[in-house]
Amino acid sequence: MKKALQTCLTAAFTAGALGLAATAQAADLAAIQKSGTIRIAVANEIPYGYMDLSGQAKGAGPDVAAHIAKALGIKNIQWTTTSFGSLIPGLQADRYDMVAAEMAILPQRCQQIAFSEPNSSYGEGLLVAEGNPKNIHDYASFAKSSNKIAIMAGADQLEMLQALKVPADRIVTISSNADAISTVSTGRADGYAATSLTVGQLADKGKGKVEAAQHFKDPVVDGQPVRSWGGFAFAKDSTALRDAVNKELAKFKKTDDWKKIMTQYGFSSEDAAKSFDRSTAQLCKG
Repeated sequence: MKKALQTCLTAAFTAGALGLAATAQAADLAAIQKSGTIRIAVANEIPYGYMDLSGQAKGAGPDVAAHIAKALGIKNIQWTTTSFGSLIPGLQADRYDMVAAEMAILPQRCQQIAFSEPNSSYGEGLLVAEGNPKNIHDYASFAKSSNKIAIMAGADQLEMLQALKVPADRIVTISSNADAISTVSTGRADGYAATSLTVGQLADKGKGKVEAAQHFKDPVVDGQPVRSWGGFAFAKDSTALRDAVNKELAKFKKTDDWKKIMTQYGFSSEDAAKSFDRSTAQLCKG
């Protein structure tokens, strides 16, 4: 995210991050390949990484991760579902080897964990009550009104809202995307900030109660419209695993199969093209 977002981090967040970093463990690539099993976590967030009703891992992250695991000679994947806010602590506590949640690559996260090169890119959206009774079309307006906006715990929309000067008492934190429809439809919050893909999925699921805000205006931070780049995440010292994943990811992104995965989960051709626009080094620098 842009430099302006970095200044919005609270001292408590930073202190917690430093404390967790001390417990970070490294996933050993050679040991994983020898055992034939890798542990991968998702946050049950459609369409990025989730478990379907039959217990199968789906989404842009898991589908690409499965291809990479196979290319690395790893036959089995042990999937874990957890809350988004638990993904980084879980990596640091060695509860899994890798995260396939298309987590946005942000400078503050780069201080805690290691990221692959970007696998995806995506913009923002806003979920509102059916008919958009408050006539809301952007995040910035929440700084100038008494309306409340919901976000998922641990999501980078918090830094966006802080950069836009939205007061803390107008931000409602929920534990997962699954709570967004009821949060907005019952009026606990007047909108839900998430990526455009997530908002679209929630709007389809909650037809008759909620909808995606039309004519949505992208948040502008540091003079630039906000766009996120998602990648695979690893414990800070898991460089061998991260490097091996990067090598296979670079190959796979040149194929039609990768493009089909992106399209299948709602990423546009523009999203796919823009995933090549930034490197992880650039995104971690801010």
